[in-house]
Amino acid sequence: MNVGQVIRERRLAKNMTQKELAEQVQITQPMLCQIERGTKTPTVLLAWEIAKALGFELNDYASQEA
Repeated sequence: MNVGQVIRERRLAKNMTQKELAEQVQITQPMLCQIERGTKTPTVLLAWEIAKALGFELNDYASQEA
């Protein structure tokens, strides 16, 4: 599972739309869509902001990939 898939699963579990999450972390919805599809990779800072907004830790990205 890649970073985008982890974000998408966590976002859906929180019943959030892409628009809601994007607004919360101050990026555009198309950018979030690209991250979730795996065509863009978030910076570490953005990955941290997204994780914080969804209520998990950065190291949870790695544990989901195992």
